[in-house]
Amino acid sequence: MNVIVVGSGIAGLTAALHAREAGHSVTVVTKGAIGDGCTEYAQGGVAGIYGAGDSAAQHAADTIDAGAGLSDAAAVEVLVRDGAARIAELIARGVAFDRSPDGELLLGREAAHRHARIVHAGGDATGAAIAQALVAAVRRAEITVVEGAFLADVIVDDGTARGIRVVVDGVASDLSADAVILATGGAGHLFAHTTNPLGATGDGIAAALRIGAAVADLEFVQFHPTILAEGPAFLVSEAVRGEGATLIDAAGRRFVFDTHPDGELAPRDVVARAIARQAARQGSPVHLDATMIGGPRLADRFPTIDRVTRERGFDWASEPIPVTPAAHYLMGGVVTDLDGRTSIHGLFAVGEVARTGVHGANRLASNSLLEGAVFGARAAAALDAPWQHPQTDTRVSAVNDTMHDDDQGSDDVEAHGTAFSRAALQRLMWDHVGLLRSEDGLRHAVITVRRWLAAAPDPTTVAEREDANLLLLAEATASAALARTDSIGAHFRDPVTAPLLETV
Repeated sequence: MNVIVVGSGIAGLTAALHAREAGHSVTVVTKGAIGDGCTEYAQGGVAGIYGAGDSAAQHAADTIDAGAGLSDAAAVEVLVRDGAARIAELIARGVAFDRSPDGELLLGREAAHRHARIVHAGGDATGAAIAQALVAAVRRAEITVVEGAFLADVIVDDGTARGIRVVVDGVASDLSADAVILATGGAGHLFAHTTNPLGATGDGIAAALRIGAAVADLEFVQFHPTILAEGPAFLVSEAVRGEGATLIDAAGRRFVFDTHPDGELAPRDVVARAIARQAARQGSPVHLDATMIGGPRLADRFPTIDRVTRERGFDWASEPIPVTPAAHYLMGGVVTDLDGRTSIHGLFAVGEVARTGVHGANRLASNSLLEGAVFGARAAAALDAPWQHPQTDTRVSAVNDTMHDDDQGSDDVEAHGTAFSRAALQRLMWDHVGLLRSEDGLRHAVITVRRWLAAAPDPTTVAEREDANLLLLAEATASAALARTDSIGAHFRDPVTAPLLETV
């Protein structure tokens, strides 16, 4: 079978390697260089190794609790059941996870985990270690790699995915395949502030939307609570709080306990909103205090964070550092079954582009790398199996029908008259489809995006195609958020939403 994998993070490269090892002809197509993407930036680690008193069942329970009860139980069961095997596979492929002097894997803890069950590499460089190992494995395998290739569309014939259209150096061409696996990541650049690299423009989800594939849960966007609030967005791992760091307001008080009994180790959505609100109240960023951990431990456990904070003028071993939330991870995406199949025959989706059902309304920390490895392998194993379409949620599939352009609501004429630019779109999404949402704000966002869409010319350059993808995904995301009237997980409706503090 001729298989095309679009994307080269942990999910895509795992799928490619498993497909090749099963005897398939595999081509990896990637927008930048192989290994570029979110995987290499992941700091925290991979959940799934259980010590004394811990178990896969407890990991599953924590995942479902963090997902506000909306996680698919069957998908979660697959995740925790297959996790140890995928971690062992990463080790076999050369990932040197951190170990104690006696050779035991060191386990970290992050928010909403009841136990330390997260393996990490290089302290806070887990994603980079995984990306390097998988890229090396692909280079050794008989896998064709096409770099610098932008995904323009998935080619569908008679209801079946037959390949992809790519743009390389400004020239479009078609690549045929018996199966296409989307592993293009998320869409962090929908928002003015994000931890994602520049290539995260929702290309895979947009391509799936254009061919009518089912998508779901786009309203659930995770904002990482702790981004260094000085200079370009830089993530300060949740594992720092797992080691004992605290969040303090301008008076030095641990304010998150006002919102949740677990304080700094509450689910990410809770912590991120608490930070945003406290920063707005005091008119300045909140601070992360890691001084109690000590300089030697910080430098050893978090060498990357230690280096970057010092480069930006902070000695976090002796002073708290300013932090702020930023868009980080998309829980929704292209609907799949437990083997990565989508509603389009021959089209699979794995990793952040997919909506497996694992994350529900809020992703549990360090489940994303695990999900990519687990479902990337499962998709490859399903290539030769009979096709079964996943079950879809028709309510979510139809959210774009919930409002029409003539429904003006609380229309803001001046804002709607703003000319489209990527920066204007990102500001609109940050203000109205971000951490704190209101019905008026969401309605305003939908109307604005639809007007921009109606006036948009046909894209020709890659940048214009990225903008078109962001617009399409913005409309679907804002519409989904408008349709979900209750607050749950990362989707929080607030009728008196105040502007967020501009700190990054």
